[in-house]
Amino acid sequence: MKSFEMKSIGRLILLIVLSITAAGSTVFAQAAGGVPRTVDQASQVTEFEVNGLKVLVKRRPSAQTVTAGLFIRGGVRNIDSKTAGVEGLMISAAVEAGKKFPRDVVRRELARTGSSIGGSPAKDFSVISLAATRQNFDRIWEIFADVSINPVFAAADVERVREQTLTGLREAETNPDNFLEVLEERVVYAGHPYANDPSGTLETIAALTVQNLRDHHKKVMQTSQLMLVFVGDLDPEMIKQRVEATFGKLPRGNYKETLYPALDFSKPSLEIVQRDLPTNYVRGVFNAPPPGSPDYYAMRVAISLLQSRIYQEVRVKRQLSYAPNAEIGNASVNTANIYVTAVDANQAVSVMLQEINNLKTRLVANQEISGVTGYFLTTYYIGEETNAAQGGSLARYELNGGGWRQTYEFLDKIREVKDTDIRRVAQKYMNNFRFVVIGNPAAINRSIFLGR
Repeated sequence: MKSFEMKSIGRLILLIVLSITAAGSTVFAQAAGGVPRTVDQASQVTEFEVNGLKVLVKRRPSAQTVTAGLFIRGGVRNIDSKTAGVEGLMISAAVEAGKKFPRDVVRRELARTGSSIGGSPAKDFSVISLAATRQNFDRIWEIFADVSINPVFAAADVERVREQTLTGLREAETNPDNFLEVLEERVVYAGHPYANDPSGTLETIAALTVQNLRDHHKKVMQTSQLMLVFVGDLDPEMIKQRVEATFGKLPRGNYKETLYPALDFSKPSLEIVQRDLPTNYVRGVFNAPPPGSPDYYAMRVAISLLQSRIYQEVRVKRQLSYAPNAEIGNASVNTANIYVTAVDANQAVSVMLQEINNLKTRLVANQEISGVTGYFLTTYYIGEETNAAQGGSLARYELNGGGWRQTYEFLDKIREVKDTDIRRVAQKYMNNFRFVVIGNPAAINRSIFLGR
């Protein structure tokens, strides 16, 4: 998934209270060689449907907190250039108040229990989420179901949320790093459905009406377009009863997911925006396999290796940049990128492209692969410690990556990556970079960036 999507999921996760980590120790075992191996975590997940609504419940015995997410399928398939932002604005306004629970009661109950209800849109799917202690789950679930199914969309709430959204959009282009991402999306997503920003634009957000939000809510609130994910010490049968009494009564509809077209990486490109800055901000985007692809695991290892190498070559050895980086997203139409801020951007990018060429032409030593995958697996474990992170992984793989069970096959597949796999995916995907630069155009040698 692209970094934007990862950040969207990150924002989602931030809405949810962190869970205890102790339960994580029960789902891993130590193999004879001391390497942690995944045991049958899938057995802890219960899957069922209620009137066409898919529900996943991951039970974490003794966990003191609970998270839940109502995922709305479709993402930018649900909007167009005139309605960009409607789903995000709809979610933000909906969680303010429901027909049973007015705004003051919602706020009082969330404050009293230390719980949260929020949400965010993204390119592949959106989410309304809750976080509560197990003790308060029943009460917060009532509120969550009410604001999700029966939002009031009071004019005052909509206007307040609209102003907050507009403020965020205005600030997005003031920070060079944020604007670099905006510029990248304009270039890479041109002509693609991803070009419709799920957060909207200043123009679309200003033009949306309360009736637009009501109409969009009615459109997406069909069980065939929704999915619920729960993580915590919850009885799946109890959850089933609560879903049957609430979301299970929504119309079933006939939503069918459609595939996005591929992005255009048929040739390299360079877009430079002049700004009077002390350094140049550079990002080079290239094609990447989505989480459901067999190539995804080798590509994750290749990107981790690349990240380590460019850090050594660009920062440590040459001191050209403070934080050069390489990363891969996890969107259903996926990309990866290299990033650097440097006064001498030509030399920094030349070094980074040379490291990519090395991955394409030389087999990586097994010792280096083991080191990088070991570090990668450690960070993966840490990232999966919370209820929110585990719920996010289940949803992401179910909606984007070939099914939620892929979550538990991920680590084994990472360990199976060979040197020849890394060289193969580097040759296949790390081509025709689409660079965006903010800074001094006179300092940029186009032939280096375009590989000519």
